[in-house]
Amino acid sequence: MKLIVIDIQKGITDERLYDFAGFLKNVTSIIDAARKNSIEVIYVQHDDGPGTGFSIGDVDFEIADQVAPEAGEKIFVKEINSCFGNKELTTYLDKQKDKVLMIVGLQTNFCIDASVKSAFERGYRVIIPKGTNSTFDNDYMDGETTYKYYNEMMWPKRFADCISLDDAIKMMEE
Repeated sequence: MKLIVIDIQKGITDERLYDFAGFLKNVTSIIDAARKNSIEVIYVQHDDGPGTGFSIGDVDFEIADQVAPEAGEKIFVKEINSCFGNKELTTYLDKQKDKVLMIVGLQTNFCIDASVKSAFERGYRVIIPKGTNSTFDNDYMDGETTYKYYNEMMWPKRFADCISLDDAIKMMEE
């Protein structure tokens, strides 16, 4: 199993997110559990391109301090929603025997959804721990409704196993 931490970057990791405090608590818990159980933690950052304010070299592009990688943890940069848009990451994951990915991060309805579906299409078993992805209100749904739509309706029994945080940590301990 690998833990993929997607787009938890300074420019979008703030109180605008649905259940911001709970999200950070849950993500840090799952990262800590992965490290404790020798499960590789892989970070992915989204780059909107030069001049956008959300690109390499910009403060908003940097990984949020609350979930900062430790020395030696891999970091990949992507320019499209799915983390599989980074060919180096895709090649690295394809070389692994285990086809289980636990995915956490931002935003539920963009990069997390695209990555979940791309992983599923590539034959990975995808695990989504409860409360480890989040998003903002949008023109059609508030953040909570968007979160529930994907985590409770769209992904389960289709693209991912959406499980409790405790069950996710128990999986890591096995």
